[in-house]
Amino acid sequence: RQVTYSKRRNGFLKKAFELSILCDAEVALIIFSNRGKLHEFCSSPSMAKTLEKYRRYSYAAAETGKPAMDAQSSYQEYLKLKEKVEVLQQSQRHLLGEDLGKLGTDELGQLENHLDTYLKQIRFRKTQFMMDQLSDLQQKEEELLETNRALKKKLEESFAALQSSWGAEPEACLHNNTFQIGLDHPLNGSSSTSLAGWYPKGEFV
Repeated sequence: RQVTYSKRRNGFLKKAFELSILCDAEVALIIFSNRGKLHEFCSSPSMAKTLEKYRRYSYAAAETGKPAMDAQSSYQEYLKLKEKVEVLQQSQRHLLGEDLGKLGTDELGQLENHLDTYLKQIRFRKTQFMMDQLSDLQQKEEELLETNRALKKKLEESFAALQSSWGAEPEACLHNNTFQIGLDHPLNGSSSTSLAGWYPKGEFV
């Protein structure tokens, strides 16, 4: 097997050399034996430059083909989205009662079931919205009642304090005037008559 490899290797190297001479082509040949030994041929002065040229060309070709593939993929995606939009628009027209002439009995039945389902959902959402509003109103009513009770209690306390202050003033006035009368008019046998004719303002009758 090793002898066969050596013959074939020499034949490939010879063909590569002839191809570079006869066709004036830049040829690079790389061969690894089963033992990992490297054999190469390059018609140019540098194998590295030839490999770099090959790498740039290969990647450039791949990048050139990529935009075309991306454009094709984008167009296919556009067609799919367009089809979905048309189906949705058609369904919307059917729900609005338009373009019903082409629908059969089964399709009309399905449409009717869809409408019943949508109406139930709408009624449920409407009821829920009204219940939420009612709950908010009840909460506000309770807050207003609580505020009203607090104000009423405060007014009652203020009125009671005012009544208490009004009730204490005549007694103070009576005490002061009686003391003054005792000083100006000593008690005697007719004192009961004098006191009986006394009024809170200090006047006598």
